Amino acid sequence: MHKNSHDPMIACLRLAAAATALCGAAAAAEPPRGGAPPVPAVQAFFDATGVTATLDVNGPQPQGAFFQSLGTNGRSCATCHGASQAMGLSAEAAQMRFLATGGQDPLFAPVDGANCPNARRGSPAAHSLLLEHGLIRVSLQLPAAAQYTLTVVHDPYGCALTADPNGGLPFVSVYRRPLPATNLSFLSTIMFDGRETHAPLNAEATFMANLIADLSQQAIDATTGHAQAAAPPTAAQVADIVGFELGLFSAQAYDARAGWLAADGSSSGVRALANQEYYPGVNDVLGADPTGDAFNPAAMTLFSAWGADPDASAARRAIAAGEALFDSFPIQITNVRGLNDNAALGKPAAIAGTCTSCHDAPNVGDHSLPLPLDIGTAHATLAGVEPDPAIAAGLAQLSMPDLPVYLVSGCPDPFGSGAPESFYTSDPGKALISGQCSDFNRGKGPILRGLAARAPYFHNGAAANLDELVNFYNQRFQMGLTAAQKHDLVAFLNSL
Repeated sequence: MHKNSHDPMIACLRLAAAATALCGAAAAAEPPRGGAPPVPAVQAFFDATGVTATLDVNGPQPQGAFFQSLGTNGRSCATCHGASQAMGLSAEAAQMRFLATGGQDPLFAPVDGANCPNARRGSPAAHSLLLEHGLIRVSLQLPAAAQYTLTVVHDPYGCALTADPNGGLPFVSVYRRPLPATNLSFLSTIMFDGRETHAPLNAEATFMANLIADLSQQAIDATTGHAQAAAPPTAAQVADIVGFELGLFSAQAYDARAGWLAADGSSSGVRALANQEYYPGVNDVLGADPTGDAFNPAAMTLFSAWGADPDASAARRAIAAGEALFDSFPIQITNVRGLNDNAALGKPAAIAGTCTSCHDAPNVGDHSLPLPLDIGTAHATLAGVEPDPAIAAGLAQLSMPDLPVYLVSGCPDPFGSGAPESFYTSDPGKALISGQCSDFNRGKGPILRGLAARAPYFHNGAAANLDELVNFYNQRFQMGLTAAQKHDLVAFLNSL
C-alpha cells in the first residue's frame, strides 16, 4: 500500500530528500568529452506543492548565451525564465527579487518591467502589475489596416495608448505573463498572440526547421526589445539560445502528499515528458490529425495507473480522479471566439466538450495545431460592460489586475446577427497583430506542464492560484463541479 503521511514535518523531510536526489543528478552531470553524447542534467527546486524539475537533455550549460546579458539593461533570457519557476516567472519570485535589490534587479527595467516606461525605479507602486500578477508590459502598434477602432475608457497608469514618435499609428499597452522557455518542442504557436510564428508549425516535415527559425527570430526580438540591445545578437548567440531552449523539459517531480509523481505505474516526470510522442495535429480536436486518427478526449493519461490501483493513497487517488475529470467531465462550450463563431464548424451556439477539447496535445496540454481562443479572461470587469452573465460570473472568481480597458468599435457581432457592436477588452489579443475583428481577445492555450511552480495563471495573471482558475472555469461554463471535484482537479493540475 502507498502511504503518504500528512504530517508537515514528514512532508518537509520528504521534500528535502526529493530535492537532494534530483539536484544530485544535476551535480553529477558533466559536459561531454571527446565527442561523447551529452549527459542529461536535472535541476530541482521546491515550489508551492512539492518539487519542480527541469531536464536539460544536452547537459548543463550555465555559461551559454541564454544566461548572458546581450543588451544594455543587464537582462538575459534567464531574467524572466528561471528553472525554479519551470522556466517561467512567478509573481512570488518577482517580489523576492524586488525586496532583495530594492527594485534595482534588471527584471524591473522600466521599458516593460514597470506599469509604464516612465516609472521611478524602486517604487513598488510603479511595478505593481509585475509584483502582484507577474505581468510584463507589451507595447504593440495598431495595425495599419485594422478593421476596428480602439479608444481608451480606463487608463489607470497613463500609458494605455502612446503616440508613435515617427508619426505613425499609436502603440497599445497590454500586460502579459512571460511564457515558459521550456517544453518548446510541443509548440504550435510562438507567443500568446502568435506574433513570432513566422514559419507555420503545422506540418511534421517542416516542424523542427520552422520551430528553430521562429524561436531564432523570437530570441532576436527579445534581445533588442526586452534587453534593449543596440544591435541584434550574433548568429552564434542565437543558435546557442535556441539549442539550449529546445533541450529543456519541465514538469512537477514530487508532491508533498502523493510523493514521487513518476512512480508506481505513473508516466509522469520530466524524463517521460522528454520522450512524449508529438507531431503537429496529434489528437487534433477538430479532426485534423494527419494520421487520420479521431480525436480522443482522454488526452491525459499520466496517472491512469493510480486510478486503477486499489491500494493507492488518497492523495494519489485524488490526482488520478482529477485527470479523469479533465478528460471526461462534460462542458458546454459557448460564446468562445474561435469555436462558436467558426464558420467551418457551422457557428454552433454550443459545443459539447471536455477540458481536452481545448488542451488536446496528449500529456502536454496545449493545442497541437494553432487554435487561438477567447475564453473570456481579457473581458473587462468594469461595472455593467460584460453582456455574458457566465463570463461575468467567471471573472468574479479571479483576482483581476487593474488593467487599461479599451472600447472596440466597428466589428460585427460574431455570435448573433452580425450587426455592428461595441465591446470592451483589456487585451485585444491576436487582433492587435492581424487587424481582424474575428481575432479579438483570442490567444493560444499554453502548455500545462510545470504549473505549480509558476503562479499566477492566465495570460494576464488573473488567477492567483489553481483554485481560482478552476472556479473560473466552473462558472464560465456552468460546469456544476462539486467541492470534491474541484479539489481533485487542482490536485491533478498541481501534479503536472
